[in-house]
Amino acid sequence: MGKMSSATLRLVLLVSCCHALVHVYEHSLASVEQWIVTDSAFGIAPEQQKEVSGELGNWLRLPFGLCALAAGWLADRFGAKRLLLAYLLGCSGAAVLAWFSPSLLVVVASMFLLGLFASIYHPAGVGLITHHTNPENRPMALGYHGIFGSAGIAMGPFLAGAVLMTGASWRQYYLVLAVPGTLLAILLLMRLSGDDQRSQPVEPTDGTRHPEDNAYWSSYFTLMTLTCLAGFVYAAILHFLPRYLMESGLHFRGVPEKSLCNFLAAGVLLLGVVGQYTAGRLAKPSTLEPLMATAFFCTVPCVLWMGLAQGTARLWAAALFSPLFFMHQPLFNSLVAKYVPRRRRSLCYGLSFTLGFGVGSIGPNVAGRIESSALLHAILAGVLAVNGVLALILWRWHGPLTESEETDEALL
Repeated sequence: MGKMSSATLRLVLLVSCCHALVHVYEHSLASVEQWIVTDSAFGIAPEQQKEVSGELGNWLRLPFGLCALAAGWLADRFGAKRLLLAYLLGCSGAAVLAWFSPSLLVVVASMFLLGLFASIYHPAGVGLITHHTNPENRPMALGYHGIFGSAGIAMGPFLAGAVLMTGASWRQYYLVLAVPGTLLAILLLMRLSGDDQRSQPVEPTDGTRHPEDNAYWSSYFTLMTLTCLAGFVYAAILHFLPRYLMESGLHFRGVPEKSLCNFLAAGVLLLGVVGQYTAGRLAKPSTLEPLMATAFFCTVPCVLWMGLAQGTARLWAAALFSPLFFMHQPLFNSLVAKYVPRRRRSLCYGLSFTLGFGVGSIGPNVAGRIESSALLHAILAGVLAVNGVLALILWRWHGPLTESEETDEALL
């Protein structure tokens, strides 16, 4: 495993803070959806509340995915720094709009704008990191990046639980979320040097071909199928995770139910850090595909258990799911860099997140319409098993290949 210079590490950590925050924004709705749909100002009938919640999740996640492709193209053209600043300030503005929203239609608009500006982060941020790392230290850099992301996913419900415990409303929670985006934008503007303005790599002047300019397009598009399926599972489970854990029957004296379910979700999601770190630590350029297949296959029984678990077993099933599922993310991001040429990296990351989060955006909508927990989780487990098979196919294409065979495929 290659070491990173101190300058590269500082860059990775700064961008990773942006990653943590994007997942706070992404999961902000899941943390308070139960109180939005029961807000008397909106007059939603009880039998329609879960369905409306799923639709709100769809409105947040759809632009979060679909607009990532355009964000990747813009990052390649204008540089990651400008795009990251737009993401931070735009999300802060959308959070303020959610706080203000006088009607359900304005809530929908704020969720759409939040997803739109949040969609900028992944192609810009991940592309920036991969351009400042090499194949040896990249899995570890993306492991750190993933750790911050998992911490951000956990921080969303934890922060919501803490804010709600003070007696604040879901509106005030969104007002609080406007603060870190603004502060981080100021820090990014001050600390990120002009040298990092463009994520586009400088091409060699001697006419030689850089080894990371090879393209394996059949592998990349197979990987895109995999990310669509993983994104569907991710969104379907995480959107309703606080609600799922609320039905575990756990109670703690002095902690309101609406805060407790978010604290439990935060603890479960924080375990994703273990998976991210483990994957980043173990991965090498030659082991990315088999490690990802292993992660998906190991997650399948956990998801089946989630569907059957009752009472406190729900907490243990979800806690086992989290680190195993999140192992795939640094591996996936490393594989995108492995399969596509440097000059198209942000664009290709944009497409991957467009497909992953865009297709994934229907996850909450589908999950909200399936009443049986066992049936829903059986479907999700089957999807993950398909992903394991796809990862094995990628391993078959790349693991056994000799150096000369890889070169031949790259020229196709």
